[in-house]
Amino acid sequence: MTSDRLDLVSKLYQPSGWPRVLEVASGQRSTAPLVVDLDPTTFCDLACPECISGKLLNQGRFTPERLAELAAELVEMSVRGVVLIGGGEPLAHRGTRQVLRTLGEAGIAIGVVTNGTMIPQNLDELARYASWVRVSMDSGSADTYGVFRPDRKGRSVFDKVIANMRLLAAEKRGALGYSFLIMTRRQPDGSFVSNHHEVLQAARLAKDIGCDYFESKAMFDDGHHVIQMPEETLASVVEQLHEAEKLADDTFEIIDSSTLTTLRNRVGPVQPKDYHRCPVAELRTLITPSGVYVCSYHRGNPLAKIGDAVTEKLPDIWASADRGIVDPSRDCRFHCARHRSNLELQKIGAGAAAAEPAEDYDPFI
Repeated sequence: MTSDRLDLVSKLYQPSGWPRVLEVASGQRSTAPLVVDLDPTTFCDLACPECISGKLLNQGRFTPERLAELAAELVEMSVRGVVLIGGGEPLAHRGTRQVLRTLGEAGIAIGVVTNGTMIPQNLDELARYASWVRVSMDSGSADTYGVFRPDRKGRSVFDKVIANMRLLAAEKRGALGYSFLIMTRRQPDGSFVSNHHEVLQAARLAKDIGCDYFESKAMFDDGHHVIQMPEETLASVVEQLHEAEKLADDTFEIIDSSTLTTLRNRVGPVQPKDYHRCPVAELRTLITPSGVYVCSYHRGNPLAKIGDAVTEKLPDIWASADRGIVDPSRDCRFHCARHRSNLELQKIGAGAAAAEPAEDYDPFI
């Protein structure tokens, strides 16, 4: 099932972002990003073996004071959307509540990607200010959760997170999502353990909790290439998602990610690109305690680092940084969710816009 949440091309055609979209499409540097991914911390209270950011954990955090300053600088730059995310758990930082208040009261849309363990401590701000909160669950049972998402002592906190999600579902103004990353792990004895059999079970649980959507995704390797899935596993997932679509109604949505779509379409792990500069890098960027990077696909890559937000102000970084240091044809041969947006920006720059801006509905381009 497709969703407006994933139609990044259409999101370019929104009035509030259109002036900056035109700047970038015409080959200019943007005056400020439209969307920022912000990692408040690199600490996480879980110890997921398959974590794609595992090598980047516990490498620093912003002080509460600097994090508050960053939020004010994002407001100053007229950023339209901020995603609190991270190699770590964004709600683990005690300054995150203030960030939510500052951004929310300024009218900036806020997305939060979380493991859900610390929702109660941030409940008021999440319920009031978040446009959406997506909880990474990757299971439909406590046992499977303990295999793929154990805490730092090896325990399953599945029941705790489900209870936390129910708390938020009862209070939220924005959307609540249940995220399921399909994983298979080879055991030391050569056998395999997987969570794929719990997709339908998790979707049913998501609806029972009061979530607004359930999203399933395929895994990436360390280079952000989509990991190919065994044929029988993919068939099982497709069958379960087909059944899960029967749960959909006006209040609940089943979403396929672009990663699963590539597998369904038998597309390989490489996505060639024939352009040498990423226009979307002028519209969306990543801020972490270890640096400001061209985009989230290059989190922790020193060759894609454009500044240091710990010591430098964001407006100064943006004014001086070269967002062209990453060459998509060379450095981004994985499946990038914003590849189609880059192609659309080329069309807009050539005067072949597909539509006129109509209305604002979702700033997360």
